[in-house]
Amino acid sequence: MSANKLRLGPLPKTETLKLTFTCSASLKVKLDRYAALHAQTYGEAVDAVALIPHMLEAFMERDRGFKRLHKARSVVAPADSSDHLRRSTPT
Repeated sequence: MSANKLRLGPLPKTETLKLTFTCSASLKVKLDRYAALHAQTYGEAVDAVALIPHMLEAFMERDRGFKRLHKARSVVAPADSSDHLRRSTPT
């Protein structure tokens, strides 16, 4: 294990839902590079697809504006929004 740690630590096991998004080729290269460094640092093979949800969650946790607005309002997803989401196995 490297003496240097990445901001994103070891990944927890969680239940997941499948979500697809599009990104630029340069971002994909950076995500793959980050995944390789993460695997090297923590000794567990991981790809960019597994890292993205954790990166987004960490980003949202640090977003003070989001936290403030979220507390001020009750944000509820529409009841039928989960109909188009497909459950996937825990990671």
